Amino acid sequence: MELRQQFDQAVADSKSLSQKPDNDTLLQLYSLYKQAMEGDINAEPPTNPFDFVAKAKYEAWQSLKGKSKEIAMQEYVQLVSKLKSR
Repeated sequence: MELRQQFDQAVADSKSLSQKPDNDTLLQLYSLYKQAMEGDINAEPPTNPFDFVAKAKYEAWQSLKGKSKEIAMQEYVQLVSKLKSR
């Protein structure tokens, strides 16, 4: 199966996991997805200092800067596969 097909399947599978992942894992899924779909972050940091969710998402995606879209897709597929086997 082609990497993009595996990725698309993993995205679908991530929505029907038997148990909800913890917040750190959700951030990891989010940042890998954004890196795979859009590449390096292209947004300004959140300006509201009390929007902790937006700040966490921004920082998680920022931490993947320089990672190729293909590597991000592979890591996303691997993470979802690991979560499914729990």
